[in-house]
Parts: sequence; structure tokens; C-alpha cells
Amino acid sequence: MSSIGWNTIESDCGVFTTLVEDLGVSGIEFFDVLSIDADSLAQFSPLYGIIFLYKYRKSEYAVPKEYSEVEQEASSQFFFAHQKIQNACATQAILSVLCNLPEGIEIGPILSNFKEFSRDLDPETRGEILGMSDEIRQAHNSFSRPNPFESNDDDRETPDEENDGLYHFVAYVPINGQLWELDGLKQFPVNYGDCTSEEFPEKVSNVLMERVQKAPGGDLRFSVLAVSRDRREVLKETGGTTTELVVEDLKRKEWTRDNALRRETFVGLINELVKGVVGGMDDEQYKKAIEQGREKTKEMYAKRA
Repeated sequence: MSSIGWNTIESDCGVFTTLVEDLGVSGIEFFDVLSIDADSLAQFSPLYGIIFLYKYRKSEYAVPKEYSEVEQEASSQFFFAHQKIQNACATQAILSVLCNLPEGIEIGPILSNFKEFSRDLDPETRGEILGMSDEIRQAHNSFSRPNPFESNDDDRETPDEENDGLYHFVAYVPINGQLWELDGLKQFPVNYGDCTSEEFPEKVSNVLMERVQKAPGGDLRFSVLAVSRDRREVLKETGGTTTELVVEDLKRKEWTRDNALRRETFVGLINELVKGVVGGMDDEQYKKAIEQGREKTKEMYAKRA
């Protein structure tokens, strides 16, 4: 699986909300979920979908799964794509929700055109098309820090049970009266039975709790984001207080600041700090510092080998 051209982005409601707004989506907001019980999830009404981030385990995908006829035919009824780009899994999970939203919710021209263009394609080709979308990739990458020292070679580690750095995003969405798990690493969507929009908080809660309980060794390394309406719009419609609206504005300003920091490499600052340190050294101290740096670099690469 390739990762070239796509950077890793943080699982954060401010990142995801701003990302979809940059793609032209309006009226959608992502929220941190602190508890996965049904009552807690119901507070995000209308709940359009759930983004679930968890520790990737190769063994979970090694056992062949038996898919029902309904599951095998599902991708012709709604949007589902295979994941072809390793670092794109966050955006792919987001699109799995947005491209399956109820009619009448504006997702903007970029995603509308992408959805329409891929409508009659198979999941494999949809994944390839997503990976080639410059507009979506650029929006995705705008929330990551460019690494001037990173190689363009696609030499990422192969996912395994011991690699704690690998996590994966999947989406849970109510579509056409059914609860679906949309995981781009699986061959087909997974069906969890009948589910109306009103039943979604309770039924997806049961699915999430079962999944967490079955995690090897009680692994609790996961996070959940809810996809719902823009909180500001809801407050305006329901007569929210001035204080509530101010809190939402402050939250957005904080997101703007945090996202700006995510994009900053601080290379200039580091360069000036190095200049300051080196400027106070004589030739012998400088040579010694360089040699120590080389030795530490060798040790680092030896540990990776």
C-alpha cells in the first residue's frame, strides 16, 4: 500500500471539521466522544456517523471473512472504497460518512463531483481515484507538518502486531435503514442489521462496546469522533444563549491557532538556535559536537536494523 504524497493527519475534531469545510462541506461538525454508551452518543443528534480510530492489528485482517450476498452487493448501492493510500485512512473514513449523508445536506462541489464520478465504479477503482485526487489530497495535507528531511521513498514499515505506531480509521454509518461498517481495508462493507437514524446511537454503541471488549488484552487505545450538525447552526435555530455562541466562536479561534501550529516546521527557529549554540564554540568543541552527533545517528540506525 502506497503512502507517497499523503501525510499523516491527527485525529482531532478541529482538524476534521476544518478539513471538510475546506472541501466545501457546510453545516457539519466533528465532536470528541468521551463515552460510547447510547445516551452519550444520542446527545449528538442528529448523529450522521461515527469515526472510530483504533490500534491496527494485522491478525484482524488475516482471517478470511464470509460476506453475505447483501454485503457483497452493497457497494453498488452507496459509497464504499478500498483504501489504496496508507496515510489517507482518516480522510477516507470521513468521506465514507460524507458521501453517504442523507439527501439535502450540502457536501460541496468537490465531493459531489467525486461521488458522482465514482458512482458506477467498483471499490478498488474508487480507492485509486481518491488517491489521485489533487484537491482532496491537498486539503488533507494542509493539516500536517511538512517534513523537509523525509524521503519520498515508499519505505514505510509493514503493519504488524508489534508496531505501536500504526492506527486505522473506520466509519459506522446508518444507510438505507441499515447499520454499516465501512472499512477500506476490508473487501466489502460489513452489515450490522436494521437501523433507523433514530436507532443509530443505541445500535452503534452496542457495536463499539463489543469491539472494545474483544480487543486483545483489553487494549483501550482507541478514540471516537461523532459526525453531526454544526453546533453554531443548532444554537441559532434553538435560541442558544449569547454565552453559548461566544464559546463556539472561541472554540473555532482555538482550532485556527492549533491548525496553524500543526503546519509549522519550526525549521527557521531550530536553525537560529543551532547558530547560537555553535557560535559560542571553539574549533575543538565544534568537532566534538559533530562527532557525538554522528555516533548518535549511527546508534539510531543500528537500532532500526
